[in-house]
Amino acid sequence: MPPVALAVVVGCVVCQIGIVCTTIYLHRSVAHRAVTYTPTVRMAFRVLTWLTTGIRPRQWAAVHRRHHAYTDVEGDPHSPILLGFWKVQLANAALYRRCARDGETVQRYAKDLPPDRLDRVLFDHAFVGLGLGIGILVVGLGWEGALIAAAVHTVTYLLLNGAINAIGHTFGSQRYDNTARNNQWLAFLTAGEGLHNNHHAAPTAARLAHVRGELDPGWWIIRLLARRRLATVRLATPKVQHAPVASAWAGTAADP
Repeated sequence: MPPVALAVVVGCVVCQIGIVCTTIYLHRSVAHRAVTYTPTVRMAFRVLTWLTTGIRPRQWAAVHRRHHAYTDVEGDPHSPILLGFWKVQLANAALYRRCARDGETVQRYAKDLPPDRLDRVLFDHAFVGLGLGIGILVVGLGWEGALIAAAVHTVTYLLLNGAINAIGHTFGSQRYDNTARNNQWLAFLTAGEGLHNNHHAAPTAARLAHVRGELDPGWWIIRLLARRRLATVRLATPKVQHAPVASAWAGTAADP
């Protein structure tokens, strides 16, 4: 494989590692407590999240919890209905950062996630983690390949995360009576996060697919870890909080 093509492939793979960490660790575990992992698995996710995204879990969880508290109404930190589609799609990371640093959101929505010693020494230093991540790419690909891979990873990760909020609250189907939307194609690219309408209907569920025909790749990983006793799922069946919309296809329950 040509060096440039290899670097692009590696960048896409690293992006998907970051996406998986975001959905099954930051989102479903840290923010919603839908699944818990053994200490070893949790530490692996902390390290991978640090190296691939530099995100502080308590900040991410706090902003996301605020989004659920004020979904698409005043107070939502990244609603395309309030802020416009393209602002959320292209500036999602900046919106997260602004909310996380407002002096109120983390204090209010992440009281259960105080920083520990490892956070203070390592994981709160985003640029150190990202720098180490790029260093690993340099060892494997050289400087030029590492820069290409890092650029591909950064752009695709930011665009996909922006799409979850922008597309996920603008376009797609609605099985339940809330303002989020389902997009199966986006779910394939984001390890299940495109099933956003389902998630808002049952935020404490580890599985985002609710009926046959909906596919949640993130759930496949969680189920594999659970079968090996490396994860514990909070609810065997999604606890749906919103009524189905009148036009929604009833379907059949998704496989456990």
